[in-house]
Amino acid sequence: MDKFQRRKLNSLFDNNKAWAEKMTQANPNFFKHLSEQQTPDYLWIGCSDSRVPANQVVDLKPGEVFVHRNIANVVVHSDLNCLSVIQYAVNVLEVKHIIVCGHYGCGGVKAAFEGHSQGLIDNWLRHIKDVYRWHKEEIDAQATEKDKINLLCEKNVIEQVANVCHSTVVQRAWKTNRDLTIHGWIYSIENGLLKALDAEVSESDQLNSIHLLKDD
Repeated sequence: MDKFQRRKLNSLFDNNKAWAEKMTQANPNFFKHLSEQQTPDYLWIGCSDSRVPANQVVDLKPGEVFVHRNIANVVVHSDLNCLSVIQYAVNVLEVKHIIVCGHYGCGGVKAAFEGHSQGLIDNWLRHIKDVYRWHKEEIDAQATEKDKINLLCEKNVIEQVANVCHSTVVQRAWKTNRDLTIHGWIYSIENGLLKALDAEVSESDQLNSIHLLKDD
């Protein structure tokens, strides 16, 4: 590692020290209280894009939102990482809201739409290609490529909300009358604003019967 890169890394430690001092000055017990408990009301499932940091987007402090992020905010039944996060959030932290948040201009969605080979990630992006296939006629009817990709971003969020709802963790929570709502939101990097999509589910009665878990 050259000296320039070393200095850049060291600056992160300097930033961390300054941030910790600022937080302590504002509240001397901040880190003490933070270390003693984690009781967020929200699980945020978002994109790994560095421009969409969960806490900052909704202006919440550390400890107030539990976060899982991956390329293009995808939730699939075979991803044990994501499912484990959902289980911990629901069963241990007892969150009341799960927010799936995508963003316009998502690079993962754009790559899936354009279809150029990206290597290993092509296997992951296939989930988004499926979403495009299911909504192809509506998406292709949009005027510009940007509009098409942005609509695919929205459709992808809505599909991932459904996948969260279909998980055994969420359905079992609803079976025990847990207060748990799944939301689909999308964020604009161009203006910093969130938009709620038509994707909010708070009970299993809102699901298609094929996905419902039957009583034992």
